[in-house]
Amino acid sequence: MSAQLPSSTPTVLPTEPGQAPNVKPDAEAPTANRILREIFSGSAVVTVLAVVLALLIAGVLIAATDSGVQTAFGYFFARPGDSFQAIANAVGGAYSSLFQGSIYNFLRPGFVNGIKPLTETLTFATPLIVAGLGVALAFRVGMFNIGGRGQILIAAAVAGWISWSFPMPFFIHALVATIGAIVGGALWGGLAGLLKARTGAHEVIVTIMLNYVAFYLISFMLRTPGLLQSAGSNNPKSPAALPTAVYPKLSDLVTLLGGGPTTFRVNVGFLIAILATIFVWYLVNRSSMGFQFRAVGENPSAARVAGINVKMVYVLAMVVSGGLVGLAGADQVLGNTPSGFSSGVDAGIGFDAITVALLGRSRPWGVFFSGLLFGALKAGGYNMQASQQIPIDIVLVVQSVIVLLIAAPPLVRTVFHLPKPGIQPRVRRSAKVVTK
Repeated sequence: MSAQLPSSTPTVLPTEPGQAPNVKPDAEAPTANRILREIFSGSAVVTVLAVVLALLIAGVLIAATDSGVQTAFGYFFARPGDSFQAIANAVGGAYSSLFQGSIYNFLRPGFVNGIKPLTETLTFATPLIVAGLGVALAFRVGMFNIGGRGQILIAAAVAGWISWSFPMPFFIHALVATIGAIVGGALWGGLAGLLKARTGAHEVIVTIMLNYVAFYLISFMLRTPGLLQSAGSNNPKSPAALPTAVYPKLSDLVTLLGGGPTTFRVNVGFLIAILATIFVWYLVNRSSMGFQFRAVGENPSAARVAGINVKMVYVLAMVVSGGLVGLAGADQVLGNTPSGFSSGVDAGIGFDAITVALLGRSRPWGVFFSGLLFGALKAGGYNMQASQQIPIDIVLVVQSVIVLLIAAPPLVRTVFHLPKPGIQPRVRRSAKVVTK
C-alpha cells in the first residue's frame, strides 16, 4: 500500500528499524529566485535604498519645519485633512523645486533653457567626481585620504601660477596647467604616503595636519605681493588666469560645431572627469599595479608574503590619489573661478569627496554616479532654498544621513526587510513517502 504526499514534502525512503529515514531532494530553488535574491542582497540595492530612506527622512524634516504644516496641525482634530494637504504641499514643493533646479525645468521655454539645470548639476559634480576617485583609490588600498582640502589648495596654487605666469598657445596652456595641478596634488598626497611607509605615521593624522599646513601656506602666499597675490591689490586673491589657460565651456564647443548659442557653465573639466573615471577603472581592475593595490587593501601581510612591496604601494597609492584630487583644484581655478581664487577655493570639496567615495562603494563608476547625485543635490538645493524658502542645510542633512546609512547596511536591510548576503533560503522539495 502506498500514499502520495504533497509535492512540498521530501522523499522519505524505507529504512531498517532503528535507522533515521533517508530524505532525497527532488528539486532546487528556481533560478529566478536565486537571481532576485542576489540582486536584493547586493550592495548596489542597499545604496539606492539608503538614498531613498535619506530623502524620506529629509521629507519629515521639511514637513516639521514648514510654517504651513505647523499651522494646520494647530487644528488637526477639527480638520485633519488640512494637515496632510499641507505636508504634501511642503514636501512635494521642495522635491519638485529640487528636480527643477538639478535636472529639468519645465517652466522655462525651450529645451535648451529647460536643460540648463542639468548642466549646473554637471558643473557641481565635476570636482566631486575627480576628488572622490582619489579618495576611493586610497580606500581600495586600505588607506584614508582625509587630506583632500590640502591637496586641492596646493593643486590650485600650482595651476593658477602657471595659468597667469607663463603665456602659451591655447589648449597647450590649459594642458600644462592641469598637469601642474596633478603634480602638485600628487606631491602633497605622496608626502603622507611616504611618512606612513618610512615612519609608520597614520595617514589620517598626517593628511589632516597637512590640510592646515596647506591652508595657512596658501593664505600667506595670497597675502604676499610677488607670490600669489594679485598685483596692485590688497585683497587675498590671486590674479585672473590668462584666457588661453581657461577650460572652454561645452556650450562654446557646441557653438563651434554649428549649434545655437548657449550659456551653460559646464566646461571641459567634466570630460576630464569621465576620462579620469575610465583611467581609475582600468588601473584598479586591469593593471598589475591595480592588482597590487587591491592585494594590499585586502591583506597587507599576505601581500608582503607574496612579494609585494607594501611600503612602495602605500606611496604610489597616495601619489595617484593626490593627483586625482588635484584635478579638482584645476577645475576650480581653470574652470569655475578663472577670475582669481582665494584660500576658500576648495569649497568643502575635499571633505565632500569622502562622502562621494563612501556612497560609490569605492568603485570608479559608483563614484561617478554618486558624484552626479551630490552635484544634483547641490544644484537643486539652491533652487529649493530660493523658491520654497527651505534652508540649504536640509541638503547637508540628506548627505549626512546617506553616510550614516551607508555605514550601517544592516539597518537598511532591516528597514526594507532585505535578505542578508550569503544566506541561502530553505528550498521546498518534492517528495514521496513509500510504505509497505
